[in-house]
Amino acid sequence: MNNHSALNENIRNVAIIAHVDHGKTTLVDCLLRQSGVFRQNEVLTERVMDSNDLERERGITILSKNTAVRYHGTKINIVDTPGHADFGGEVERVLGMVDGCLLVVDAFEGPMPQTRFVLRKALAKGLKIIVVVNKVDRQDARPLEVVDLVLDLFIDLGADEKQIDFPVIFASATQAFAKVKMNDPEDQGVKPLFDCILKEIPAPTGDPEAPLQLQAVTLDYSEYLGRILIGRINNGEVYTNQPVMVLRQDGSKEKSKIIKLFTFDGLKRIEAVRAVAGDIVAISGIEASIGDTIACVEEPVALPPIKVEEPTLQMTFAVNDSPFAGREGKFVTSRQVRARLMRELLTNVSLRVEDTATTDSFLVSGRGELHLGIMIETMRREGFEFQVSKPKVILKQSEKGTLEPFENLVVDVPESCSGSIIDQLSRRRGELQKIQAEGSRVQLDFTIPARGLIGFRLEFIRLTRGEGIMYHTFEDYRPYAGDIVRLRNGAMIAWEEGVSTAYALLSFEDRGAFFIGPGVKVYSGMIVGEHSKTYDIDVNVCKAKKLTNIRSAGGEELVRLTPPIDMGLEKALEYIGEDEMVEVTPMCIRLRKLKTRTGSRS
Repeated sequence: MNNHSALNENIRNVAIIAHVDHGKTTLVDCLLRQSGVFRQNEVLTERVMDSNDLERERGITILSKNTAVRYHGTKINIVDTPGHADFGGEVERVLGMVDGCLLVVDAFEGPMPQTRFVLRKALAKGLKIIVVVNKVDRQDARPLEVVDLVLDLFIDLGADEKQIDFPVIFASATQAFAKVKMNDPEDQGVKPLFDCILKEIPAPTGDPEAPLQLQAVTLDYSEYLGRILIGRINNGEVYTNQPVMVLRQDGSKEKSKIIKLFTFDGLKRIEAVRAVAGDIVAISGIEASIGDTIACVEEPVALPPIKVEEPTLQMTFAVNDSPFAGREGKFVTSRQVRARLMRELLTNVSLRVEDTATTDSFLVSGRGELHLGIMIETMRREGFEFQVSKPKVILKQSEKGTLEPFENLVVDVPESCSGSIIDQLSRRRGELQKIQAEGSRVQLDFTIPARGLIGFRLEFIRLTRGEGIMYHTFEDYRPYAGDIVRLRNGAMIAWEEGVSTAYALLSFEDRGAFFIGPGVKVYSGMIVGEHSKTYDIDVNVCKAKKLTNIRSAGGEELVRLTPPIDMGLEKALEYIGEDEMVEVTPMCIRLRKLKTRTGSRS
């Protein structure tokens, strides 16, 4: 065995996959701390891998990230992946970089919809799975029962005999311990998990003597180095100033050169001179996209293209043409919006952008409302101003007729709410698959058209009084399930430009619920609230109280208004109808009508 082959034995590439909130990122924190990456006196933040502002605010992982630790002379490259179904594209592409996965499962909740999704992808790639039952320190934990549920899931997904014989680690990421058996002591920290990784996860394959093959899996950007490609060296070796051939997925070729080479060590990228097959590296100096192969100039051979699930939801992004257009945004033109969307395509493999018949609007397709909503919020924070339409599902035509995307929906609700939830989802063409009672709560499994979930979250929160939990993942395309009647009250629409007053809002409080308070700038056509009836009405929210020289008995009484409904971006996207748009600016989220209204005026 040559030196390069021996080096491969000292590398392990592993991804951490799980359902949202099952503790992946916290587990990575624990592995980093106990591997000695941080100094003893270093101030540490929780979920250190969630470096994006939106990730920290929402408490979810959006982008997959690389880190590396060293244990007993072995370098363990770790990839933290998103747990939400809308970011499944991030999970799918990074699985090609690793040889095994840590499947993290909550010790109480057990396997959830995204657990099934990510496990199916990992099994299809033949990866070695280590099941980590996390949060075993919970009072309501049922770790042994959860292991049985995971085994049932493996069997249900068609795992072979080797895959079913998976090792199990019981852990608590917050308490920083892992053990092979529940009655083992907890004073070893996460050493049992590290030992299991070295024993069970195979060393990376690849021939260091073969021609270079490296596939770009993740893109990053630096103001000093430009585009940075991250991927695993499948064959050959990489070194600084190496001439390479870029093999694009469209079949074209281009000669280039590697300017800088980095490997991962803890949370840092360390500049390196050379790296060989099996390692995960970052390189700069090459203009390439995700899925492109970096090969040697003499014998360029492309790797199989990266395939991800197709988008299921689409919406129109358009230049803002409201009366307040251009007042709050830094980037407002169609050229700027289009350039930003095209730049997003370089790193967001689940996204699709198409031009429309007009030059000021674009059709953007994604994996779900959260996927598109995160991108909208990111653009908004960057200074973009634009407007978006109501999300629509993407339909397909086949020999069987029209097909539409279906979702696997799991809801966990108080028993008292289960009847109303079943009724609502049935109206949305949902089919109940399974009911499971746990104490005072009920878990319901549905198969439902994706369009049936648009706007359901607000109704779900109302029906369960905020005590319900819902998860959904893409199932497959099935025949069109029929029309869904969407019941929504009409809108209250401002009929003149001005500033809202407490006096005017108070006079319309009996008509419905407002989305704005006093002192808010409004324009004609802007939606300011929801009417209590099913039709739209125009309201004058800028009307001021007439002043006289006569002092009335109640003239100095404080006006008490019902607090307005906070319409954030996701709520707004769920609420709007076909003839309405959401105006997005760095300062405000506004709802507006597109067409002339026929409702009554008050």
